[in-house]
Amino acid sequence: MSGYTVAIVGRPNVGKSTFFNRLLEQRKAIVDDVSGVTRDRQYGIAEWNGKTFNVIDTGGFVPRSDDVFEQEIKKQVLIALDEADALIFMTDTATGITDLDESMADVLRRTTKPVYLTVNKVDNNQRMLDATEFYSLGFDKIFFVSAISGSGTGEILDAVVEAIPEDRLADDETADIPKFAIIGQPNVGKSSLLNALVGQERTIVSDIAGTTRDTIHTHYNMFQKEFVLIDTAGIRRKQKVQEDLEFYSVIRAIKAMDEADVCLLVLDAEKGIAAQDLSIFSLAARKGKGLVILVNKWDLVEKQTNTARDYEKLLKERLAPFTDVPVLFISAKDKLRIFKAIEIALEVVENKKKKIPTSQLNDVMLKAIAAYHPPVVRGNPVSIKYVTQLPTHVPSFAFFCNYPDDIKAPYRNYLENKLRESFDFKGVPVRIFFRKK
Repeated sequence: MSGYTVAIVGRPNVGKSTFFNRLLEQRKAIVDDVSGVTRDRQYGIAEWNGKTFNVIDTGGFVPRSDDVFEQEIKKQVLIALDEADALIFMTDTATGITDLDESMADVLRRTTKPVYLTVNKVDNNQRMLDATEFYSLGFDKIFFVSAISGSGTGEILDAVVEAIPEDRLADDETADIPKFAIIGQPNVGKSSLLNALVGQERTIVSDIAGTTRDTIHTHYNMFQKEFVLIDTAGIRRKQKVQEDLEFYSVIRAIKAMDEADVCLLVLDAEKGIAAQDLSIFSLAARKGKGLVILVNKWDLVEKQTNTARDYEKLLKERLAPFTDVPVLFISAKDKLRIFKAIEIALEVVENKKKKIPTSQLNDVMLKAIAAYHPPVVRGNPVSIKYVTQLPTHVPSFAFFCNYPDDIKAPYRNYLENKLRESFDFKGVPVRIFFRKK
């Protein structure tokens, strides 16, 4: 994953979300998306011409304020300008250039980042002629598309991936060292956790500037344990910019995920897990990242005999179906179990690297399959004869059978559960593929 981020910006109702969905459905460029992280924004991982990048749709809600641009749209664009690597500026040829488009163009002209002016709803010759007025906005990169039909999307994707640098990875000196990203909503204690860890000054080897601005990679070598901590906690305060903290923190988390081996998702014990946390968790899992849940401020919770056990049970009900995740109750303020969190994260790294010998894998899994056969397909029994682990960064397993396309999610889940029961993959997403034998 390159860590390159493209934000789709524009005034309300120009077709930003339709364009995003068009990329998802027709080009199959976006291989993963999570909606509803904050309001109706969407986040996806796109792949085109062998390159991957993050896509953020900043649309999805129409502010009720009379001063729409100043109060909402401009705020979103400024955050996207600050955090994204490139911007797709969506406009609408059916409406023509509006005051809001002019105001947004004025802001976008000040950035040095690539801006792809995309004129939507160009679906006939007359509209192609009408769309030429958008040249007056003064952008070099202009594309005419129809989000409904998908025409023109290939050209803009070609231009976007051409601008992605070949190497957006972290510095070579830490390439083989486990990387942990602290992610979570504002005010859950990410900064406190970082400070509690950084407070052990003798353990810090160096601070290495990250590939994304304001991300600091702190290199530790402590107690015979070495790792890099990616700090996403600090959000810069800028004068004259009223920041949407939720949106800011989500972009930061997505960027940090790309570099991390394990994501430490910090929750506020008193508030529990929110929809935004669930979506970030889901996205990290789909990116194949290891996960550890840290319930912070545990010192503030009134406890009874089974408080932690009950809390963890409710938490995992919300996290379903991926519930095989370590949950640790910490207090960054009191430094309670914070180094235990690092030890668990290092265990998750080892779980992620785990390679199961093929003979052992078949011995265990074929017995599990014999104990509970796959459902019959059109009167024909499904026969799984062989299992092997694939050479991927995320634990992935291929099951060879006679009807690979007909095995449904419940049986896939059964096999995953058996893999987790037999081999410790705690905190790590597991991929299962069915192939023709």
